Amino acid sequence: MKNSTRPVRLLGALLPAAVTLALLATPGLANAAPAPCYDTTAALTAEEQRLDDVLPGGTTAVGPELVRLAGFEDDVAAFTSRLCGTSTRQAQELASSAGTALWKAAVARARSAQASWDAYDDRPLYWARLSMTRALRQWQPARGQLDAVTRTRLVDSLDRASRGVTDVAFSGQPDVRRIVVTGFDPFQLDGPSVRRGNPAGVAALQLDGRVIDTPQGRVVVQAAVLPVLWGAFDQGIVEAVYGEALRARNAPHAIVTLSQGRPGQFDVERWAARWRGGFPDNNGLSSVGTVPDAAGWPQPAAEFVETTLPHQKMIDAGTGPFTVRLNRSFCEWPLGSTPGTVPYDCRTDEPTPGAVAAVGGGGDYLSNESMYRANRVRLGAGATSVLGGHLHTPVLDQPADPAALTDAAFEAQRRQIADQAIALVALV
Repeated sequence: MKNSTRPVRLLGALLPAAVTLALLATPGLANAAPAPCYDTTAALTAEEQRLDDVLPGGTTAVGPELVRLAGFEDDVAAFTSRLCGTSTRQAQELASSAGTALWKAAVARARSAQASWDAYDDRPLYWARLSMTRALRQWQPARGQLDAVTRTRLVDSLDRASRGVTDVAFSGQPDVRRIVVTGFDPFQLDGPSVRRGNPAGVAALQLDGRVIDTPQGRVVVQAAVLPVLWGAFDQGIVEAVYGEALRARNAPHAIVTLSQGRPGQFDVERWAARWRGGFPDNNGLSSVGTVPDAAGWPQPAAEFVETTLPHQKMIDAGTGPFTVRLNRSFCEWPLGSTPGTVPYDCRTDEPTPGAVAAVGGGGDYLSNESMYRANRVRLGAGATSVLGGHLHTPVLDQPADPAALTDAAFEAQRRQIADQAIALVALV
């Protein structure tokens, strides 16, 4: 389907016969009889269950339709088909290789001038990944038993590989500035908002592997996309991206966490806070309290971590069309109080020595925590010469028609946000 200025609706259009046959055997891509190696009664996550969600008045599930429109349905069908003939011993290699292939396909599509569906759409990668993890949860191997621990390991392997987490590495090119960036999955996807995208994820896909020529020299970027899941953060996914990069031979000169923030502006966040506020994640789970450590990484117990990004340079550069500002706000629990039991104090000056952090400039959700974790491990590794901080993008609206997956205004705004984010990262 060609991209156009017309809203693209879910109309349940006829598919080519070959694609239809592939979908019939693919869990999550069609409401048809499953292949014999899948148990469709197996428990799924809340994210995976949304693969069946449709828009108001529609009959076609949003996630699988975006997978089809972006051309990823063959990747999903090939994975689910191969899984049926795979032993439990072979499954680990398949999960890892399929995840890596999906990530590379998504990056290639994001950079393609010939993409039939808007190359700046991050949503197909998200839904294709969930289609694959859903298959792994429902898979019943013909040979050998699959215990819960092994199944979880397979899901995690595919998930991290398909996010670019295992693909962050720089070559030894001289006179090149190296930057590691992470974006995020779409979030708040219940009801009609199942069609949401995330411009931070768009920017990450656009930036991965990109070489940017700047007046100060050449910049090379490696990127990954983080999940909107408290549990994945507990398991150290942020540290896996940035910690591994920082201890590599060709370490980065700067690290930047990206997420979607406030309407109409970019914010360079001054402070990251060591506190979770409990807003539900993409699986509907909450977590409140001090940000946990990630096992195996040096992590100082700082309550606040301050940005070292060149914020004034980023503000003065005139990257446009959105205003760029330094957000100096933060909140802390009053000295001597029990955190979470009294109102916190918010200011724009400096944190009080000894106070417990309550809210960073980027809030108390996973955006703030991505900045905190990435820079905590940076400081723990002694990489004080490496710049680090967080950039919040403007909010991406949804298509005006509640039954549409896209429209011209939505695509234009998404491209504007992502392109300005790329320009700002190049200044770091």
